[in-house]
Amino acid sequence: MSEKIPTRMGDGERVCMTPSEIKDDIQAGTAEASNRAKIPELTAEEQLQLYDIMADPSRIVSVKPGEEVIVTDDGCSMSFYSGQDGGGVGAPLSRMQAVLTYERACGADTTSLGNSDYSYKPVKSIINIEANEYYNISQVSTAPFFYGAQPNMGLYFQPDGPCPNAAELMPLGKIEEAKKSQEQAADYLTDDLVFVGKKLAKVGLEGLNFDTCGSAGDADFLAALRAVEKLKKDLPDLPILMGGSGEFIIGMHGDLNYNNQRLAGMYTCDQAKAAETAGADIFGMAVNTVTTESVPWNLARAVTYLKATTAAVNIPVHANVGMGVCGVPMMEQPPIDSVTRVSKTLVQIGKADGL
Repeated sequence: MSEKIPTRMGDGERVCMTPSEIKDDIQAGTAEASNRAKIPELTAEEQLQLYDIMADPSRIVSVKPGEEVIVTDDGCSMSFYSGQDGGGVGAPLSRMQAVLTYERACGADTTSLGNSDYSYKPVKSIINIEANEYYNISQVSTAPFFYGAQPNMGLYFQPDGPCPNAAELMPLGKIEEAKKSQEQAADYLTDDLVFVGKKLAKVGLEGLNFDTCGSAGDADFLAALRAVEKLKKDLPDLPILMGGSGEFIIGMHGDLNYNNQRLAGMYTCDQAKAAETAGADIFGMAVNTVTTESVPWNLARAVTYLKATTAAVNIPVHANVGMGVCGVPMMEQPPIDSVTRVSKTLVQIGKADGL
């Protein structure tokens, strides 16, 4: 019997698999992505390379010297002062102290600031406070310093926002009303994204992160694209990172288009093309982890999407490797054995420009 290799499931459960089982899952994962997005599978050589990464007996693996990529973050410094239920350690640090600790103690390539709610709608009402905090930290930090949050269009629906709740209208058969509500919410969201971006630019914003675009569906993604367009028109030198929320855009509306392309069902290749057209400087690709499948299956699936996406655009593609995306197990504190294997694979096989 072949010696079993320790790995994990998509929910983080520790399991042991035989070499043939891992190879079968790699083949199944890349085939699943290929079939869905109509993109090429990993080659036999790439599948073997992925197997070797998964079978490496070391607890932590890495790329070779000279193959390192930059790491952008979406509020990683929050992990220092947030609670354990959010993956943090609960240290008594201010946001400035957390950013500087992340930069100077951890050697971060980039740092970022974000409100604890991490959505743009609530930031609008406290923008002067956030701008002041951003300015003060930017004066003492060295690494590129982003401001980030999620578009999170769901906050614009009742009872939290002004628009009728599309998720309540659709089950009642009020489809047109639901579509109009989403269109209205998207307009509000675009205005707020632009408002916050311009206010922060006045205090020297070094980069803006639209994180998890499309989480509320195609109207959410469209609002972010329109915001990028408007900001780039007035602030062409402002770097904008636009990140997706999954391997395809959910068609909550279904009839929205951007640049003559329907957004609903758009996979990562076309998401990146749309972001590039809008003027984004970096696209953050996301592929959701399936918790009932193994890490080899999930990673093969994710890197298949990534390889096709990096080849499709001229802007950098940074693969999201947080909790439950791009092959990382769905856990608040993802295990280092899986995270490093995911990172190495995405860089070496998927040709990610960053993580």
